[in-house]
Amino acid sequence: MTTSPVRWGILGAANFAKTTMGPAIHAATSAELAAVASSSAEKVAGFAAFAPGVRHHESYEGMLNDPDIDAIYVPLPNHLHVEWGIKALEAGKSVLIEKPVGMDVAEIDRLIAARDAAGLLAAEAYMIVHHPQWQRAKALLADGTIGKLVHVNGAFSFFNNDTGNIRNQAASGGGGLRDIGVYVLGGVRFVTGQEPVQLDYARVQWEHGVDTFADMGFAFEGFTYQAYTSIRSAPRQEMHFHGEKGLMTLTCPFNAGKFDQAELHLSMPDQTVRIERFPVVNQYVQQVEAFGRAIRTGETYAWPLEQAQGTQMMMDQVLAQG
Repeated sequence: MTTSPVRWGILGAANFAKTTMGPAIHAATSAELAAVASSSAEKVAGFAAFAPGVRHHESYEGMLNDPDIDAIYVPLPNHLHVEWGIKALEAGKSVLIEKPVGMDVAEIDRLIAARDAAGLLAAEAYMIVHHPQWQRAKALLADGTIGKLVHVNGAFSFFNNDTGNIRNQAASGGGGLRDIGVYVLGGVRFVTGQEPVQLDYARVQWEHGVDTFADMGFAFEGFTYQAYTSIRSAPRQEMHFHGEKGLMTLTCPFNAGKFDQAELHLSMPDQTVRIERFPVVNQYVQQVEAFGRAIRTGETYAWPLEQAQGTQMMMDQVLAQG
């Protein structure tokens, strides 16, 4: 049985949409990058360079009213995600919203209600769960390869002190946790399938209302967790799952193929180390294809809004205590 391609529209001509998600939509099977909504024809021309024939909508409303669009990708500033996600659903479009999907748990409640009322798919663009590196980590933990989990720790950092950058603007929902904290927090929840029991501590550094560094610890049932994020440090990203029988390390867990090659290292008590490599997977393409299958065939989507809300709950606690 063949299914028609999902016709995508992008709400706004953000640079990330042009360099990463737009090309991923164009490259994905059973997907078509059909239109981009922007007040700038010049910016839309950047999408046409790799997706000839992409249509230009001069307004977001024009995009939402287009009957030839099936799904909307929302890469707008963080504080606009839920507003335009709900509008897309009310217009009859499934919607993939860039992370973080909301500014707090209550906002995601509103989005879930809109999703349920529309009977359509709405999800956070949380691409790592579609990457085989993370799926493999989840499977290895579940089958007892590293034994009972004792501790998880993670780190994600890069340097950006540009006050003109949206990540450093509080009014637009900037900050390190919202930008990259979703990964260290959501990653532990995805692999373990558990939710935290309590927040043990949070130490947050702030500049002009934006968190630039966050060190956090949570207690889970049976294991402890620690991670930090920073947008004022040299680039680093790692996740470690430490069990009674072995240590599982993801050396490039978040920007696979960009920061470095995605690898999974298994260190065992006999001092052997097994390395699994994932050199050619584009997790953004995988995400688009999974979203399309969920729309067309009803396949279960790996990261529903309830999952995004669990991560948001952790972020809300850290930001409130820090």
